[in-house]
Amino acid sequence: MNQRSRTTVINRELAVLLLVDIQVDFVPGGALAVAGGDAIVAPIRALLASGIFAHVVATQDWHPPDHVSFASRHTGRQPLERISLYGREQVLWPDHCVAGTPGALLHAGLPSERIQAIIRKGMDRTVDSYSGFRNNWNEHNRRPPTGLRGYLEECGLIDVYVCGLARDYCVKWTAEDAADLGFKASVIWDLTRAVDASNDGPVRAALLDKGVRILDAAAVF
Repeated sequence: MNQRSRTTVINRELAVLLLVDIQVDFVPGGALAVAGGDAIVAPIRALLASGIFAHVVATQDWHPPDHVSFASRHTGRQPLERISLYGREQVLWPDHCVAGTPGALLHAGLPSERIQAIIRKGMDRTVDSYSGFRNNWNEHNRRPPTGLRGYLEECGLIDVYVCGLARDYCVKWTAEDAADLGFKASVIWDLTRAVDASNDGPVRAALLDKGVRILDAAAVF
């Protein structure tokens, strides 16, 4: 990839690269490993080193040890089973990204000096959180904000480029929320990986339906 292959012009004053949940527990060897999750780290590091993006923000799952999404909190349930929570489907996960544990750390391969802000999510034990912008629905049928929208608006950033883990959950929900909240949203598809890649077709369709652009890194780098 090089400058001449780029097909998307990025306004450095208005654009932000959003690194979604690139954490130790989501890469091979972690508690909720995404296949190939570590393979995106080196190209993301190169993208950051290029200076194409002046603004970089990361999201970070930061769960209490008794989080409602953990299968261990539900007697007789196993990871990846689904239950009803507040009238909506909830996937049960292995315990992961527990606040303060090594698994919750951002991947060491990411250049921390290039990340201007880290938005933590999933801190309420009673509510799951996929999107970087809003937590999942709570018992009051609301999705409490994480603070990311306010941060981006304060910085004057309107063009959101999303990469990270996992494509079919946190990346998808983050990009959809970005579009819903009035941002121009793009997913850098080859800088994401999926929990279940067999869902790639429906994931693409859902993103496009929301007006989210789907790009490969060659288009921006």
